[in-house]
Amino acid sequence: MQAGWTGLFAVEHDVNAFQTLHDNLIIGTRYKFAWPTWLPKSPLSATDVLRDYRNNLTALEGCVDMLVGGPPCQGFSSAGRRDPSDPRNKLIDMYLEFVSLIKPRIVLIENVRGITLDFDGNSEIAGKINYANQIISSLSSDYTVSSQMIDASMFGVPQKRHRFFIIAIRSDLVMDLAPPPFETLERIRHSFIRSKGISAVPVFAKDAISDLEIKRNGKLPSRDNAGFEEIAYGSPLTSYQRLMNRGTKGLLSDTRLARHRVEIANRFGKIIDICHSGGRLNVSLSPEMRASFGLRKCAIRVLDPDRPSPTITSMPDDLIHYCEPRTLTVRENARLQSFPDWFEFKGKYTSGGDRRRKEVPRFTQVANAVPPLLAEAIGVALLGYINQPVAAPNLSPTQTVSRKTLGTQEAPV
Repeated sequence: MQAGWTGLFAVEHDVNAFQTLHDNLIIGTRYKFAWPTWLPKSPLSATDVLRDYRNNLTALEGCVDMLVGGPPCQGFSSAGRRDPSDPRNKLIDMYLEFVSLIKPRIVLIENVRGITLDFDGNSEIAGKINYANQIISSLSSDYTVSSQMIDASMFGVPQKRHRFFIIAIRSDLVMDLAPPPFETLERIRHSFIRSKGISAVPVFAKDAISDLEIKRNGKLPSRDNAGFEEIAYGSPLTSYQRLMNRGTKGLLSDTRLARHRVEIANRFGKIIDICHSGGRLNVSLSPEMRASFGLRKCAIRVLDPDRPSPTITSMPDDLIHYCEPRTLTVRENARLQSFPDWFEFKGKYTSGGDRRRKEVPRFTQVANAVPPLLAEAIGVALLGYINQPVAAPNLSPTQTVSRKTLGTQEAPV
C-alpha cells in the first residue's frame, strides 16, 4: 500500500492477527482495504473463503492485478522439524487454487529458504518433495516465473533476514524487452533506499532501537496489562528511527516490558558483559556458556548494536538487548522488521504450549511478517508490469482494482 497499491481484501483466520489487520488496514486512517461487500470483515480461513465464496472469487477473474501471500512456513523451516506430512504444507494447494480462480496478473509468494530444499529422512515420501519446485511448475503454464533469495538488510531493514521469493507474471503481460522482475528490483534498490532517507545499508540494530532504551526514557505502568511496565517513549534519534516514527505522536504502542525476576535480569547482565568482552554477539551462546548459566535454550543470543539483528523469531526470549538486561519488546522487534510506529499490534502478546500451533499473538505476528520496507520496494518494482486500470465486479461503482492486491497471511489456517 505504501508503494501505491490498493488492497482488495486479505484472508486471515487467527483472531489476534485479524484484529491487527482490522484496526490498522480495514478501519485505519492511513491505508484501507477496498473490502468487497460480499466478504465478512471477520477471521476466515482459506478453506472458508474457497468453500463459501467461490463464485465471488471467480467473478474477480482478470480484475486483480496481484495476489500476495506466504503459505505457512512452519513445515518447511530448518528451525523446525521439517515434516513433509505437516498439514500446513497442504495450504500451498489452496493458494494455487486462489490463483486458478482469480487469474491475477502477478503472483507474489514469500517463504523461508527451507521451502526450496528437498525433504529427507525416513519417511516414505522423503526426498521426493520440493515445494518450491512444485509451485514454480504449477505456475509455469500461464506465468513467466522468477525466484530468488533476498537479504532484507540490503533494503534498509536492520535485520539479516534471508527469504525466498517467487514472482510470477502472467505470460500475456511479459514484453520481450522488459527486464526480469528481480533485475528491476535491484535496479531501483539504491534510489528506493535514498528516498527513505537511509544514507547507507546495512542499518545497525542500535540505529533502529536506541531511542527505546529504558535508561533514556524511563518506565510507566503498562496501558495493556495491569502489573506490567512499559517504556515511556521520548523521541527518535537516528534517520531510521525518524523514518519509522514519521506521523506518530506521543507514547508508542507495544512497548510492554517482560517481567524478569531479579535473578534472571542479573543473569542477562552477566551474559551481556561476557558476550561483549568475548565478541560473541548475534550468535547463539556456546554450550559451555549455556551450561555455566544453567540454560537449556539453544537459540538465545545477545543483540549486536553495531550490526543488523539476526532473524527475528516468534520466541520473545531468543534475543537479549545489547546493553539492558532484558528481552526485546514487541515494538523493538517491529522496528527491526521495519514496521512503522503507527502500526499497532493487537491481541495476546505471546502464547505457550500447544496454543503456539493455534494462536498468532503479537510477537508471532511481527516475526512471521515480510518486512514492510522490503515489501514496499518489491511493490514499487512491480508497478511497471501492470496494464491500464480495469473495472472490478461486485464492488461499488466508484471502486476499481487498479494496482489491486489480494493478500493472504502467513499465519496457519
